[in-house]
Amino acid sequence: MAFMEQQPQPMSGRKPPLDDTVPLITVIEASQSLQSHTVNGSNRSRVIRRYSDFDMLNNSLLISGLNLPLPPKKLLGNMDREFIAERQKGLQAYLNYITRHHILSSCELVKKFLDTNNYSANYTEIALQQVSMFFRSDPKWEVIEPLKDIGWRLRKRYFLVKDKDQPKDKQVLSWVDLGPDKFLSDKDLLSAVKLLPTLSHSNIAPVSFATTSESSALVIRVFSEKGTLRDHICKVKPKEPFLKKYCNPKKIQGLEQQQIRTYGRQILEALKFLHDKGFPYGHLHASNVLIEENACKLLDIENSLLGLPSYYRPYVTQFRKMNTTESIDVYSFGHLLYEMTYGRPPDAVPVDQYPPPPFSSVGQYDLLFTLSRFNSRSDRLFNDVLLFNSEKPQFKISSKLKEALKSSKECLEKHLVEEQRTIHQHKRLTRAQSHHGSEEEKRKRKILARKVHGILCSLRFSPGNEAVPPSLLPPSANGAGRSALLSSIQSFSKGKLKKSETVDRSVPRL
Repeated sequence: MAFMEQQPQPMSGRKPPLDDTVPLITVIEASQSLQSHTVNGSNRSRVIRRYSDFDMLNNSLLISGLNLPLPPKKLLGNMDREFIAERQKGLQAYLNYITRHHILSSCELVKKFLDTNNYSANYTEIALQQVSMFFRSDPKWEVIEPLKDIGWRLRKRYFLVKDKDQPKDKQVLSWVDLGPDKFLSDKDLLSAVKLLPTLSHSNIAPVSFATTSESSALVIRVFSEKGTLRDHICKVKPKEPFLKKYCNPKKIQGLEQQQIRTYGRQILEALKFLHDKGFPYGHLHASNVLIEENACKLLDIENSLLGLPSYYRPYVTQFRKMNTTESIDVYSFGHLLYEMTYGRPPDAVPVDQYPPPPFSSVGQYDLLFTLSRFNSRSDRLFNDVLLFNSEKPQFKISSKLKEALKSSKECLEKHLVEEQRTIHQHKRLTRAQSHHGSEEEKRKRKILARKVHGILCSLRFSPGNEAVPPSLLPPSANGAGRSALLSSIQSFSKGKLKKSETVDRSVPRL
């Protein structure tokens, strides 16, 4: 459990108001999205902030629509010890809430609050510089407007652009830093990314242009006014900020069963196509599925090539059996089915009990089976869905690049297994420490210590036994040990001693 350290005293003699000047030191256990922050090698993160900093962060996060548990301000009596202790607990609970929230913990505001040194860069400015350099080399593109905060990635920025030859067609330019799971060489990465515009599949969003540099990538694809599958479920506009759209949507609505079956089959077809080509994906979620004319199209198929962590990475690292990109896609597909059915992601993973689907028909039982496990009954949900493909899928990858992709995929999966092992070991250590420090365990240790003390005392004064050295006896406190010793001597009874038998094995055998 996360905890807070004692508040330091102000340097001057005057006691300033806690809300403005006295810093609070908080130690927070690293959670799913914060595992890069460590203190002295442990999986913890130290945050030094004033209450006014917490208040400023909270005001910035109000756009999420969530009721965040920030302790209220207090102008008078804010230096009272009891109040300070209570506020520390409240601020720790606040930090626990935002760092365990899947969307809030990944947003730039929270990252910068927790680790200013590592997240001090202005990524919007960096992206503009990179995009400007690209436009100098290819002047056919023109920026219409930046799309602020529409995504969840910290180092990814979006711009609405247009081709000067086709000014009416709006397109989205995305710029992103290369991620920690990038295992392709720069040459192979550039070759793979430049192949993306040649990919043709009715359920994969087409790429207009793609290129990479030493540290980043730039991709342009058609902009959809209807937005993504999650926009459709949450009834929000595509250009709104990510926190506002998805943290606490007001009008969520699951899909009809026929829509679930159609979209599910289309997504499975796209995943199978990529798997057959040896092209890793691992980034399936509702915001990466575009909706166009009752058809689903996968987005951001370049993410695995660029080494970017998946949206469900915090969940995937908790399950050691999920150690391939294919198994991640299967897991993510289950997440997506749940969200399409109930209009919201599951509260916890794994899901122990499924609520009844919002629609009533015989097919709902097949859906529940599909959500809980993939088996023969799952085929009934998707097999008879008719697909109307107007184009033949095409994507030609050279044998040399296929080998490079295979090697990169193996390195990615190895890295995932190592991370899962580290998290598993950390969990075991945390449970052991928590168990060792529990009140029940402390009570057991006290009882055991008393028993050992009694045994040592009885051995010391038993006839025929050598005295136990004083160094082995537990130390007395305030004369309590001496009184217990005298009481033991007075109540000693020789008849209570058991007769011991000595077996002499020192004589040599003939």
